[in-house]
Amino acid sequence: METGTLISLALYFIAMLGIGLYAYKKSTDDVSGYMLGGRRLGPGVTALSAGASDMSGWMLMGLPGAIYMSGVSQLWIAVGLVVGAYLNYIIVAPRLRMYTEVANDSITIPDYFANRFNDKARLLRVFSSVVIIVFFTLYTSASLVAGGKLFASSAFGLDYSLGLWVTAGVVCAYTLFGGFLAVSMTDFVQGCIMFLALVLVPIVAIFDLGGVASVTDQVRTMNPDFLDFFRDGSIADSAVNQLSFLGIISLLAWGLGYFGQPHIIVRFMAIRSVKDIPAARRIGITWMTVSIIGAMITGFVGIAYVAETKMTLNDAETIFIIFSQFLFHPLIADFLLAAILAAIMSTISSQLLVTSSSLTEDFYKAFLRRDASQKELVLVGRISVLIVSLVAIALAWNPENTILGLVANAWAGFGAAFGPVIILSLFWKRMNLQGALSGMLVGAATVLFWIYAPVLEDGAALSSMVYEIIPGFILCTVAIIVVSLLTKAPAANLTNTFEQMEKRMDEV
Repeated sequence: METGTLISLALYFIAMLGIGLYAYKKSTDDVSGYMLGGRRLGPGVTALSAGASDMSGWMLMGLPGAIYMSGVSQLWIAVGLVVGAYLNYIIVAPRLRMYTEVANDSITIPDYFANRFNDKARLLRVFSSVVIIVFFTLYTSASLVAGGKLFASSAFGLDYSLGLWVTAGVVCAYTLFGGFLAVSMTDFVQGCIMFLALVLVPIVAIFDLGGVASVTDQVRTMNPDFLDFFRDGSIADSAVNQLSFLGIISLLAWGLGYFGQPHIIVRFMAIRSVKDIPAARRIGITWMTVSIIGAMITGFVGIAYVAETKMTLNDAETIFIIFSQFLFHPLIADFLLAAILAAIMSTISSQLLVTSSSLTEDFYKAFLRRDASQKELVLVGRISVLIVSLVAIALAWNPENTILGLVANAWAGFGAAFGPVIILSLFWKRMNLQGALSGMLVGAATVLFWIYAPVLEDGAALSSMVYEIIPGFILCTVAIIVVSLLTKAPAANLTNTFEQMEKRMDEV
């Protein structure tokens, strides 16, 4: 690693740790402050921290790599994500912010479920916590794979495993000490860095190759299917690379995942007021749209750049790194590498904190130490961050894992298990505990079955036909409605709480 790169990297890490130290002094005196920042986030921090924790290393590495391999047909993922994120701000954000406060000041998603449905047996709390811990540990490992690939690239020239430890170590440190406020503040800074990088890189790359027309002609010469929104350019045989209707729907269906992502919707719970949500929505969707377009253009221009320079690109997901190395002054290149780290670290920190919150509130406090002090719970939360980090490192140890593939599985798991439960719990007064639990079980089980059961004639998984979130989301919704209607209606106190939330929403 060059001295300049080492200095830039060290300064970036010090800045993130400094934010963690500041947050440690401001908000870690009780579990609510550690896990939810005291519900004091402004719209700007809410929007950019939600966006940065959402996008992760997949936007600077996974998405450009997908475009590089398959062409513009991957645009359907971006369309689905933007629409899904926008609807999440409209449908979920205002009511979740209000209801989690009304429902006994719930500070985690399982906590909200338990209070919303009066889960005295704690079955719903336990299962939702298990879903969070399992899928987020997998999700965190995907981000660590991105970190390991970054450090193993020619930009750093370090060992992949060392990259895992460095990435996880810094994120674990500021998350462990600073809690939710540190995660949100660092995400805000990292979101700004990501935005600038995804505007700068594609513009410079296009000009370096002679403009848009030149890039398009070069790509068309290589493979005209790269320019077709309905063909997968990664498949050489034009007779079979046509995207089917189900294939397009599967790509668009990524947007369904937003309604059930705990690390995103927890930001809605932490915003200081429902009145701030429209401003957060405008900031967040603008940031997201520009950033995704930049990521896609980066991958597309990468096709032409690699062909023009006749270089060998062993890993498509490193195309952003290639541009940072070859097109920019070392100082700017170091900033761009920091942007990748920012994307990776912002998501890891959010996922670590949500998983830690679930282990602390929904297992330790609920089952082991119901009378635990606030300081004890904060300590347990910090220990949980460390444990989850170590497990995620173990899962990420194989550098052959693809970032987008790992993210897709975890994203579908949350979207199918939590999405319909969240939406219906906020809008349907008749929904009950049995409906919520059955829907969550069916959604999670469907996703796992769809991924791992080789039931097709050629032995391939069902996920090769349609993205697993689609059947999972549909069956979860059906299970909630059918079971809720076939079982006893919620108690009067629960419907009164729902009506109280509705009244407060009307006042806002």
